[in-house]
Amino acid sequence: MKFKNVFLVAILAIIVWACNSDDNGFSIEPPKALSEIVDQDKDSIVKYLETHFYNYEDFQDPPADFDYKIVLGEIEGENADKTPLIDMMTAVKTTVRSEEIGLTDNKEVEHTYYYLVARQGVGAQANTADSTYVRYEGLLLDNTVFDASTATPRWFDLATLQAPLQGARGFSLGTQFLKAGRAITDDDINDDGTFEVSDYGVGMIIFPSALGYYNNATGSISAYSPLIFKIDLIAVNNADHDNDGIPSYIEDLNGNGYLFDDNTDEVSEDGSSSIATTPNYLDDDDDNDGILTRDEISDEDGNIILPYPDTDGDGIPNYLDPNN
Repeated sequence: MKFKNVFLVAILAIIVWACNSDDNGFSIEPPKALSEIVDQDKDSIVKYLETHFYNYEDFQDPPADFDYKIVLGEIEGENADKTPLIDMMTAVKTTVRSEEIGLTDNKEVEHTYYYLVARQGVGAQANTADSTYVRYEGLLLDNTVFDASTATPRWFDLATLQAPLQGARGFSLGTQFLKAGRAITDDDINDDGTFEVSDYGVGMIIFPSALGYYNNATGSISAYSPLIFKIDLIAVNNADHDNDGIPSYIEDLNGNGYLFDDNTDEVSEDGSSSIATTPNYLDDDDDNDGILTRDEISDEDGNIILPYPDTDGDGIPNYLDPNN
C-alpha cells in the first residue's frame, strides 16, 4: 500500500521543497497554505457527492449472491432517480494544523470529511488507535483506482497511518465508524487452518487532501487530491503501542481521534512543536517525572489499578501528573 511509500516522500519534502523524478514516479512542490486548498477540496468533494450514488438498494435488500461490495455510479440516464451520496453520507469536521503537513505558519483550519456505513459489523468497534484487518480500495474523484487489496485483507495500524505527513489520516478517521465481523471460534476454522469472517462492517470514506497526501504527488495521485476509500473491516485489535499499560485509544486525551496532538510532557521535552515531541501513546513516562507510567498505575504485584490512581484527588491521574 502507498501509505508506507509516502512516508519516504514526506522525509524528502522536509529536506527539499522541489523535486521531480520520472524514475521514481513522484514529485514534490512547496505546499500551499491550508486556507488556499480547503475550499477547493470541499467544492470538489461536494460536487462528487451530489452527482454519484452507491448500490444502496442491494444493501437494503441483499440478493442471494450479493458480495456486499460498494459499487459507485453516476446519477444519469437510467440512474437519474438514484439518491445521491450527499444525502446518505455523514459529514464530520476535524481540525488540521499546518505543522502536520510541513508548514510553519502556525494555522489551524477546519476540514470536513464524509463517511458511510453501508453495513455495520457485529463485532468490536474500531477506533483510530487500533490495529485493523481490512480489505480496501482507494480511488480518486475521477474513479481512478490508485491502490487496493480487495481479495486478501491486510493489517494496518491506524495510529501509525495518521502520523504527520504519512498521508492516511483520513483512512484512520473513516475506519473508526465501523465494527468488525463476528469473532472466530474453533468451530469456524477449517482443516487447512483457513476461516471466513462473516457480518463484518462495510463502509466508505471521502476526505480532503489535507487528510491525505496533500502536496505529495505519488503514482496516479496528483498533489491536492481528495481521496475515496472503500473499507471492509474484518477484525480489530486494541493496541498499547508503548506497552505502558494504558490502551492507546485512552491516550487520545482530547478525544479528537488524532494521537499526535496529545503530549502531556511537551513542555518538559522542550519541543518547539508537539509534532516534534513524543505523544503519550508512544511515551512510557507520560508526565516525564522519572516514574514509568506502568509503575504509576500498578500495584506491587504489577496488576493495573482501575480507576487509575489519583493520589491528590485533583482529577488528574498520577501517570499524567508530574506532582504525584
